[in-house]
Amino acid sequence: MFPERIETERLQLDRISHDTVDVFALHEFYSDGADVDEMFEYWDSSPHETVKETHDYVDEAERSWDEGDGAKYVIRPTDGEDGAGVIAGTTGLYPHWDKRLANLGIILGTRFWGRGYAGERADAILAVAFDQLDLELVVAAHIDGNEKSRKAIETYVDRYDGRYEGRLRNWLPLADTVADVHRYTISRDEYVAATER
Repeated sequence: MFPERIETERLQLDRISHDTVDVFALHEFYSDGADVDEMFEYWDSSPHETVKETHDYVDEAERSWDEGDGAKYVIRPTDGEDGAGVIAGTTGLYPHWDKRLANLGIILGTRFWGRGYAGERADAILAVAFDQLDLELVVAAHIDGNEKSRKAIETYVDRYDGRYEGRLRNWLPLADTVADVHRYTISRDEYVAATER
């Protein structure tokens, strides 16, 4: 149902599975480096502490894929980009079939911030959601205070004439608090009108 690989001008998105992603490389992305705390500052999970945790994450991605509950992809820059071939981040598309909508998610390593990858990935995922999965609405959201995500989301939501739906107070439970979340949507009609101009 979901495409195994999605290619854009500068990115390659591959399904997260044991056949397509090296668990040790994915674990390194989710656990190592000076930037891991900054990466996870506004995320609803924590850095992975063990390879087993990453292995279980891949198991869950496979289960979700097989059951049609979600598609998780590893993001790699393509040839010609700084960091070509390495894991730059992960992204997902999470349908709620009964509501005819899907949520987007993304986490990028800090060295890949500011390159426009979030928007480029969104363009490709929106095409899957609307053109292939026949959904009616796509939702993007960020935790209150995450200005980098706000700017990235607003850029592609504006490109498709989507809208800011508002601040959802006490929406997302985190380790030691409950965060407010800002929600944005793009409808199929908005997407079609924007892509036909």
